Amino acid sequence: MAQHDYTLTQLDVLEAEAIHIMREVAAEFERPCLLFSGGKDSIVMLRIAEKAFWPAPIPFPVMHVDTGHNFPEVIEFRDKKVAELNLRLIVASVQASIDAGRVVEETGRRASRNRLQTVTLLDAIEEHRFDAVFGGGRRDEEKARAKERVFSFRDEFGQWDPKNQRPELWNLYNTRIRPGEHIRVFPLSNWTELDVWHYIRREGVDVPSIYFAHRRMVFERDGMLLADSEYVQRGEDEPLFEATVRYRTVGDMTCTGAILSTASTVDEIIDEIAATRITERGATRADDRFSEAAMEDRKREGYF
Repeated sequence: MAQHDYTLTQLDVLEAEAIHIMREVAAEFERPCLLFSGGKDSIVMLRIAEKAFWPAPIPFPVMHVDTGHNFPEVIEFRDKKVAELNLRLIVASVQASIDAGRVVEETGRRASRNRLQTVTLLDAIEEHRFDAVFGGGRRDEEKARAKERVFSFRDEFGQWDPKNQRPELWNLYNTRIRPGEHIRVFPLSNWTELDVWHYIRREGVDVPSIYFAHRRMVFERDGMLLADSEYVQRGEDEPLFEATVRYRTVGDMTCTGAILSTASTVDEIIDEIAATRITERGATRADDRFSEAAMEDRKREGYF
């Protein structure tokens, strides 16, 4: 008699949990939406959404909060993926928020639009009446994100109070909200960066080219390598040089740093991550370095 092995791998368990979360949201909420930046975490969420609802199409739109200062390779990938899956894409523009006087653009050498995304995101949630918003945040990324529940309650102002979150026992989620409130949902909460890359390898999904080693003109600022860009003001004490780099995370070009790397395949990236002791945001995101509580302060205001 044939023997069957029903043992689940770590990736199987994580995928099953994420699929359960997505189906729960689709069943309980009226107007969910998935945040899609073209980065690796949102790409994995899209793949999970495909599996969760196959053979039906993904039953909610995707939204990108666009600073206007994104890596062109990522925007190109975003549009290709949206066309490939026949998704409805909503682009919430930070530039439009600036033009409307909703936010004031920063000036100076360290100016960035990254922190301006909060107002743009909250305005888009209100405009489209989204009651649940999927995000790709993971607890291993940063200490404020480690405090998040899978279903993260946001009040009528879109704000997050880490002391006012709902218990999640036995994977049971409280989905009740009043008009004007919404829930941020994080299906990848229990994943690590390494899990994400193992899943990308197993599923054979494409990611933007900037995740792989390539030659790029960069300069050093605060121990990070920032790309030469028309969006970044570079000082005379910040000379350009060419280096072989890749990106561990995708974000605004003004605050997303590269790392020196020769990893040009998924397998090489996995080996590299397995050996590192620095988180991806800790190594490459300038916006998390303003203070010890920089991320938590932004999340309280409504950030991703």
